[in-house]
Amino acid sequence: MPGPGDPAERGGPDEVVRRTGPFATRRSWHLADGGSAVWESRQARRRGTLTVRPADGTGASTRRADETALRRLRLLNTVAAVAFTVGGGMFTLGAALALSERGGTAGSASVYFAGGLFFNTGGYASLLQEINAPRHRTGRASLAVPPWRWWSYEPDRIGWLSTFTLFAGTLVFGVNLLNSFLTGLSAQQADRLIWAPDMIGCPLFLISGALGLAEVCHGRPWLRPRSLGWWIVAVNESGSVLFLVAALAAFTRPATGSPVNAVVADWGTLTGALCFSLGGVLQALERP
Repeated sequence: MPGPGDPAERGGPDEVVRRTGPFATRRSWHLADGGSAVWESRQARRRGTLTVRPADGTGASTRRADETALRRLRLLNTVAAVAFTVGGGMFTLGAALALSERGGTAGSASVYFAGGLFFNTGGYASLLQEINAPRHRTGRASLAVPPWRWWSYEPDRIGWLSTFTLFAGTLVFGVNLLNSFLTGLSAQQADRLIWAPDMIGCPLFLISGALGLAEVCHGRPWLRPRSLGWWIVAVNESGSVLFLVAALAAFTRPATGSPVNAVVADWGTLTGALCFSLGGVLQALERP
């Protein structure tokens, strides 16, 4: 269901479009037999489905894309789900090592870096899932399957912008994690090389989650507890907020050369990582 107060507009003679800002998240159109079809952005790219309502109103049915498209979505969804689950688990382990002061700085940094590679993989798999998602065909009760692509530029699609921002955030975090191996840095160097990329990656994650909430709610964020997609986005957005808290607490004060609050930074990372692991587990269920 769309959120209360979200605007709908005519996209054509027989099409009604529901938008979130400039992004179309839901389209409905009339069919030749008198029925109607409904396309939703997240449902199409995650499950490869289209909803069809008959003219007599006896009940809606689900039309799926062809098996080629469904195999793609299943594979990419599995890769992303496993990557975020494992990556979140490794970040949890790294934070636990830092809190227990076991393994030293290099040990926790190595675990974080390995987890970051899984986050990179999950981010790119999510982007590929959007790039190769079935597309709607106004006037028809079926989805079109685009040819396989490794890259596209479609900032007018909310799913693309959300997953691209997520992937970009994982890459920036990779810079942060790689630089964390550097030793002998001054407070200013640590803030520039380690903390600054962290503070860029966290807002990118938050933007991705905000777009995801707008997509699944078809407008301003609101509660949709019966929607698996809503839970996935909400849990991941909670993880992004906790990562931001951890990043703020990790700022190295030039006067002392120590973080603002190392314990808060580690606990924020640990709990945020648990959210991403849980989001990965839930994502495994949101498949064709």
